[in-house]
Amino acid sequence: MNITNRRKFLLQTTMAGVALGLTGTLRAVPVKNTSIPGKRAGIIGLDTSHSPAFVKALNASVPNPVYKGYRVVAAYPHGSKDIRSSYERIPGYTEEVKKFGVEIMPSIEALLEKVDVVFLETNDGRLHLEQALQVFRAGKPVFIDKPVAASLKDAIAIYEAAETYKVPVFSASSLRYTKGARAVLGGQAGKVLGADTFSPMKIEPTHPDLFWYGIHGVESLFTVMGTGCVEVTRISRPGSDVVTGVWADGRIGTFRGLQEGKQTYGGMVFGDKEVLSLGTYDGYDALLERIIEFFETRIPPVSAKETIEIFAFMEAAEWSKKRKGATVRLADVMRKARKK
Repeated sequence: MNITNRRKFLLQTTMAGVALGLTGTLRAVPVKNTSIPGKRAGIIGLDTSHSPAFVKALNASVPNPVYKGYRVVAAYPHGSKDIRSSYERIPGYTEEVKKFGVEIMPSIEALLEKVDVVFLETNDGRLHLEQALQVFRAGKPVFIDKPVAASLKDAIAIYEAAETYKVPVFSASSLRYTKGARAVLGGQAGKVLGADTFSPMKIEPTHPDLFWYGIHGVESLFTVMGTGCVEVTRISRPGSDVVTGVWADGRIGTFRGLQEGKQTYGGMVFGDKEVLSLGTYDGYDALLERIIEFFETRIPPVSAKETIEIFAFMEAAEWSKKRKGATVRLADVMRKARKK
């Protein structure tokens, strides 16, 4: 180390010690240029609790090494303009992430100039296609939080655009990575013969019923059952919904949407070796690890095919409800969405 660099090192070390010594504890001190080139993350949408949760994890004073040096450096706060539960959160979450050194940007375009990868966190799925297109044009890998879109046709359009621009994209619920789900995927239940899952199903009038919150339990179902669902039947009553899917190999999987009573997550998986409980919500850490791995490898851990089938399942459930419980084939739903 030459004399000039040594002086710089000593000065930086001394200033860090002053920041610690004044308070006696570590605190979030915004510092410019602390991110590693190629690992600067940006967030679009500060209207969901996921955004400050990811910032706190990635920008912690002592970061977890599994996050490989990624840091959120900038955020564009705006999302829904007409979903009150979303837009009312923006001021508070904006102030929260600023404490961790996140710069608030006036536009998505401005954000994209400062970051290498993107978390598209806007709670309102109706905005995702428009926002994702800006990210794709900039060539930035992007994680799109649930729901990837507010319609099947938009979900298809997002993945087709990603393919056109050759930009990797990944979407998933954190419920995909519960300990129980990982045990099933690890073979503990043996061959999966069927599954029943459940989750809260809050209704948001701007989205089809299952898209807003029921997607958590539906994703749990597809995590353990895999793709191949061919038809859906939905029984809908005030406060309760049960959606039954039949897979091409004859297996049956069900999702129960909880609108009344205890609001929790879980399910049972029926295997040829064991019947396993999926357990409940484990937090965001496991999902965040997969997102960082995706940013590193550029390989989505969940395929476009599977995500689109999840949305076809949910849209078929919407059709079934409107048809008073009639069975709906996913092929018919897909055909109509692709025409649009």
